[in-house]
Amino acid sequence: MPNIKVIIPAYNEAESIPLVIKDIPSIVDEVIVVSNNSTDSTEINAKNAGATVLVEKQKGYGYACLKGMTYLAEQKNKPDIVVFLDGDYSDYPEELTKIVEPILEDNIDFVVGARVKELREDSSMTTPQIFGNWLATRLMKLFFRSTFTDLGPFRAIKYQKLLDLKMEDKTYGWTVEMQLKALKQKLSYNEIPVRYRNRIGVSKVSGTIKGAIFAGVKILTWIFKYSFK
Repeated sequence: MPNIKVIIPAYNEAESIPLVIKDIPSIVDEVIVVSNNSTDSTEINAKNAGATVLVEKQKGYGYACLKGMTYLAEQKNKPDIVVFLDGDYSDYPEELTKIVEPILEDNIDFVVGARVKELREDSSMTTPQIFGNWLATRLMKLFFRSTFTDLGPFRAIKYQKLLDLKMEDKTYGWTVEMQLKALKQKLSYNEIPVRYRNRIGVSKVSGTIKGAIFAGVKILTWIFKYSFK
């Protein structure tokens, strides 16, 4: 059986994190929750739910993901597949089996869970999120002939391929950086339609004007940086 590890960045997700961990399928070998300087009970609740808990004091989605990757690099038994999943319960963790299936069955390198409209709960994505996804994926199609339709955070990738990407973004550009580098390195990839619901609590990115603008700028910066390399 393949060794599958899940990395969950989490900032003040005390209410949702036990639900996320509980719904992760048993095929996963380890769930790693990276508390991104949480001030609530996220860490204790994640630990009580059975996760390995790491703490990253530097705030930023990418910082948390990189902390999880550093932890994996220090383990004796490296994973075969790494899954990234948000801690707010907007994704359906039980669909992880769908996300990893193309890797296991078809030897695909990288899979993104696409939050398609017909499977999204009403208001689960904000207007800036929907527009940002549309614009980013259109630009990727224009510049790289990409077939991506979403920058969804629920994703799986072969561990060695993840290392080859040399990820570096510390904040909101993490997801688009991964997809752009996958395109540049000609990884095989696929999208799997996934369900998406209203998150528990308030989004730290799309829930604020500042966060939405900053995320948009980061995404466009990565796209244009790679388009003209």
